[in-house]
Amino acid sequence: LTKAMENSTQVKLFYLFGLKETFNNKSVYFILSLITYLLIITVNLTLIITIIQEKGLHEPMYIFLCSLCINGLYGTAGFYPKLLLDLQSDVQVISYGGCFTQAYVIYTSVLCEISTLTVMSYDRYVAICRPLLYHTIVTSLTVRKLLLFSWCCPLFAGLISLISAVRIPLCGSRIDKIFCDIPSMLKHACLPITINPILNKCIIVVNVLQILFIVFSYCKIIRNCVKSAKGRIKFTQTCVPHLITMLIFVTVTLFDTLQGWNSNVNITLNMRNAMAVQFLVIPPVFNPLIYGLNLHQIRSAVFRKCNAHKTIDVRH
Repeated sequence: LTKAMENSTQVKLFYLFGLKETFNNKSVYFILSLITYLLIITVNLTLIITIIQEKGLHEPMYIFLCSLCINGLYGTAGFYPKLLLDLQSDVQVISYGGCFTQAYVIYTSVLCEISTLTVMSYDRYVAICRPLLYHTIVTSLTVRKLLLFSWCCPLFAGLISLISAVRIPLCGSRIDKIFCDIPSMLKHACLPITINPILNKCIIVVNVLQILFIVFSYCKIIRNCVKSAKGRIKFTQTCVPHLITMLIFVTVTLFDTLQGWNSNVNITLNMRNAMAVQFLVIPPVFNPLIYGLNLHQIRSAVFRKCNAHKTIDVRH
């Protein structure tokens, strides 16, 4: 143990080797990453500002959507700035504290995404299956509690996971990814790990239960909607975007979760990185676009603001 602790004190920096196969095309990857990040900021901020400023959008469904977009900005802020810096550097390094901070931000953003999608499915279930009781069940207090659940529980779970990981002495500093995550760091543990795998499995179980709740909610919603034409239209307008968002998110995160704890997957580094960052590219870009294009109220509000700005510019 003493020797392990002595070795762990030498780990001041982590070396990210995920970009080693992109040295010849770093400028191209930099431009693509910068465009993607600017697009993420633009589409999410547009939706957030629209929902905040439009009083007609101060409904639970849009408030939860706003929370989803905020989480998209939160998670990508922990990834893209560092990636852009690394694409301009010859050596990709990150400090010990910086690596754990990045891992925490990305990890908690994933947990927040699942919790928010769960809350949104509950809101849609009550709105479609219990329409007469909707405003009685989903009150402003309930909305605040659901928002608190969707943010505080993931942040707290991530904090526990982070604290348990920080206490483990590390004897290595190589990470074969383009961003830090706890499984990659704990592969260099000087001692056998017992708590973290158990904690990780518990969190996975909770997330699986949330996904099952979403599936259950939508089974109820679909069964209710097929009874009438009006119900089918409502389902198409408000629930299909949510289902698409959930399917995209679950698909792109499943690979990274499995690959993070199992390094024996026989694929190239570039392919591994491409799959690993999908949850930091697809959901933050497509969440606002899917909802913005499919929800009439949001689409109308955005167009109205654009036309208002054009009118002001013409007058000047």
